[in-house]
Amino acid sequence: MYGRMHGYLEFMPYEKVTRTRQIVTKTTRRKGPTKNRRVAALVYDGLCTFEFAIVSEIFGLKRPEVGGDWYSFEVIAAEAGPLAAQGGISITANGNLQQISSVGTLVIPGWRGIHTPVPDYVIDAVQAAHDRGTRLVSICSGAFVLAAAGLLDGRRATTHWAYADVFREKFPEVNLEVDRIYTEQDNILTSAGSSAGIDVCLHIVREDFGAEIANSVARRLVMHSHRQGDQAQFIEQPVPADYEADRLSETITFVRENIDQPHSVASLANLARMGERTFQRRFRALVGMPVGQWLIRERVTRACELLETSDAALESVSTAAGFGNPGVLQYHFRKSYGVSPSQYRRQFSARS
Repeated sequence: MYGRMHGYLEFMPYEKVTRTRQIVTKTTRRKGPTKNRRVAALVYDGLCTFEFAIVSEIFGLKRPEVGGDWYSFEVIAAEAGPLAAQGGISITANGNLQQISSVGTLVIPGWRGIHTPVPDYVIDAVQAAHDRGTRLVSICSGAFVLAAAGLLDGRRATTHWAYADVFREKFPEVNLEVDRIYTEQDNILTSAGSSAGIDVCLHIVREDFGAEIANSVARRLVMHSHRQGDQAQFIEQPVPADYEADRLSETITFVRENIDQPHSVASLANLARMGERTFQRRFRALVGMPVGQWLIRERVTRACELLETSDAALESVSTAAGFGNPGVLQYHFRKSYGVSPSQYRRQFSARS
């Protein structure tokens, strides 16, 4: 539980911890980033335009700062074109299903309907890609394609919360976790609604290129660089009153820019110019979790970035992330990722 000392939130060991927070574990983490930089998006008649645009934006744009090792992006058609896309757009793909065999990552950006059967030839191609070790990624209703191929049976997966009942009815063997924005298990990643597709794609960039490059891509998208997969899909009050949204946004930005400093509910409520109870209620409605839990997550995220991009000692990382001492960092890092900070650094540091 959270305790108070000298007016600040202290992060003490507690038993009631969300156990689905473990993203980096022996059973859920892939052995390492893919070396095959070819990324393909599977397009189909009735294509979900926004989901496809996410994939194209993140993997298809040139990134001069990365050099020649960036992804090569291609579009693979599930059927003969031209194909219709939502919004009155027609698409002519530059590839077909036979080319799936050579890509390192295949992204399925939605599907044309949650009640629309997936053709056998698409299922066969996706199954064959998985058998060859291709990393498979779904955005929103794209999880229905992976599930129809039987690739999610016995595995964790997610999709848009509005599709959960239909998904469970169609695919009872899948461990659907609708409270997550993305999941990763056995080289298969699934994501929730459209914006969660951005999160899972940035997560892939972090795995393949590290935090600095992922942050660079995120800045170009004008969004926060990293949301862990267990973040809630929907929150109590997605659109607060303008004056409250501005205050809370300013407070969140301040904390992120000063994550090494001590923060308390009282100090943050004062910064937001709200009473403590009102602040806690409005903050949870906007962010989807209590202030203390969110603050721990932000500190762990900062620690991850430092572990990936610097040789700083754990004591320095702990201080810079606002934990105060390595023991507290160790505790919350294991709770979040299932490994120690040192193990994480060995696996993901760009300097290792």
